[in-house]
Amino acid sequence: MDEQTRIELEAAAFRTLRAHLMEKRTDVQNIDMMNLTGFCRNCLSRWYQEAAGERGIDMSKDEAREAFYGMTMAEWKSNYQTDASPQQQEAFKTSFAENVGKDG
Repeated sequence: MDEQTRIELEAAAFRTLRAHLMEKRTDVQNIDMMNLTGFCRNCLSRWYQEAAGERGIDMSKDEAREAFYGMTMAEWKSNYQTDASPQQQEAFKTSFAENVGKDG
């Protein structure tokens, strides 16, 4: 497979993942994603923002998050986010430290 085709396939898979999380699985909470997989929508948006920055594209955290939520973070929280249980919060502390780092 040539490099351009690989890039196009990766981009298509990425767009499908983003749409899946944005439209089809709004019930999946970020805290559960982070606890199970070590990443969540916020991580994806941060990676997107970092990739933009590496290419000289100025993008705010809010702009990057909107790309993954399909709306502002405030709208997402209001529409879909639920309160995390104490067990979820405790597991998140460990997962975040292992996967993102203590300073985030």
